[in-house]
This record gives sequence, structure tokens and C-alpha cells, in this order.
Amino acid sequence: MEELPAAWNTFRAKRADRLRHGAESEKVAEAIIEDLFTGVLGWSAGDLMYQVDYADIVVSRNLLKYLVIEVKRPGTLFPHRSALEQAMSQARRYADEQKVRRIAASDGRLLYAADVVGGALVDRALIDLSEARAPDELWNLSLYGIHRDDHASAIVLASPETAHAVGLVPDDAPLHPRYKLPASCFAYAPDTQRPASWKLPYRLADGRVDPKRLPKAIQALLTTYRGAKVGGIPESDLPAVLVCLARAAQAEGRMPPQANAPAPAYQLLAQVLEQLGLSDQITRP
Repeated sequence: MEELPAAWNTFRAKRADRLRHGAESEKVAEAIIEDLFTGVLGWSAGDLMYQVDYADIVVSRNLLKYLVIEVKRPGTLFPHRSALEQAMSQARRYADEQKVRRIAASDGRLLYAADVVGGALVDRALIDLSEARAPDELWNLSLYGIHRDDHASAIVLASPETAHAVGLVPDDAPLHPRYKLPASCFAYAPDTQRPASWKLPYRLADGRVDPKRLPKAIQALLTTYRGAKVGGIPESDLPAVLVCLARAAQAEGRMPPQANAPAPAYQLLAQVLEQLGLSDQITRP
């Protein structure tokens, strides 16, 4: 996508023109998404289907559906976490019905996309559509990068770094009664409004990896990993949680072969991921 910078500048100008009146409708946001996917990301106009079984936009090619996008009126989706969660829940419901595992939500201002992996959401891209420079994450939504699965940064609605950066973790976000942490600090948080469902704290409140809790979280999973359930987490969700913890460990330089003498918890984690064929999902592009 060598032509990306020029295409991005053209898209930004067209987007600004579409938004020049203020109080635009949802149709304008849909038009902005079409401009992005057809003018920047390499898809054709025919690859975008509208109102498919209630889904606002479905991105498809050669009969294969790649992405379901829920679109909201400009300025209504971000930075309100509850609105984003609701939009992503809608997209996920439509995607589940159509057997699509990539979903997104946008209001024409920002675009958030994620993959559904083991019952959790794995970040694919969070893009500010007004940025002066084309974001690197665009590649993950392009015709050429949509196939890749090694892009993701963390499990839950948005990674802690992303969530804090764009204000998706408000001051009044629910906190776990014991750990006093938001959902973004747990490796497993299937319901971000119900702290009782959160498992395995591994990050600090500011989003940084907690060096004490991370190995404990890994040990808590792997000591009884082969059981039907581990710590209340469905076995089908365990691979995604393991990858989440492995990415955190890798970011801290704890995983083999990074570390010269990795702790037993990280050695065991690497072994399990290798057995599951998930080792290549740890490294970010």
C-alpha cells in the first residue's frame, strides 16, 4: 500500500467536506466508512454490502464475509464507553448470526475493530479518522491485511494502553471490589459491567503490566489447565486468555527465548502455547 499517504490525505479532505454542516445523520458516517474502505483500504464499492440481516455494513469479497460494522451518527459513539460497548455488542450479535468473526463500530470520527476469539474481543484497530498521518493500524483492515491474525494487542474491549489513551476508561468505570481495578486490567472480563465475572488481574490501574500478578495469573490458569474449567473460565475461552497473558509477558521481556533464564511460569506458558499452535500469535507485527 505504497500509495496510502496520498489516499489518506484525499480521504481526510472528503471526510471534512461531508462533516462541514454539523449534526449529520448516520448515513453520512456510512459514507465516510465507504470512502475509507474503497479509497484507502483497497476494497471495491461492491465489497461493501448494506443492511445485511440488520448489520449496517458487511465487508465481503468472493462470497466470504470478513467484517461486520455497526455505524452510528457522527459524534455519538466516542469517547463514551457505554455507547461503544453497545455498538460492539450489536455488531457481535449480527456477526455471530452470519458466522463472521471480525467486528467494528464507527461514528465517522473513530473506528474500532476487533476479532472475536474464544468469547473475548481482541483488538484489531483503533483509528482516529482525523489524524494527519495515516495510522499503521489501517493495514489490519485493508484488503491485504484483513486475513492476518497476529495483529492484536490484548484481550477485552480495548487494550489498557488503547483504552486509557482515548478515554475509554472513564473515572466512574466499575472497579473490582477486591482489587480496585477496572475490567481492562483483567485477562478475562466477559462482562465489563459485572466485576464478579472478571478473572486474573495482571495489570496496574494505569495499564502497565503488574510484574507480581502476571506470573500468578499464569500459574492460576496452568495448574489445572486440563480441567473442564479453570477458575470459572470456560475451557473454550482459555486459549485467548493465555495469548493475552503471553503478550503481556513478552512486552516485559519475560518469555523464552527473550529471557536468559525465564521463570517456570513463563516456560510453562510457552510450552502450552506451542502445544496449542498459538506461539505465532504472541508477536505483534
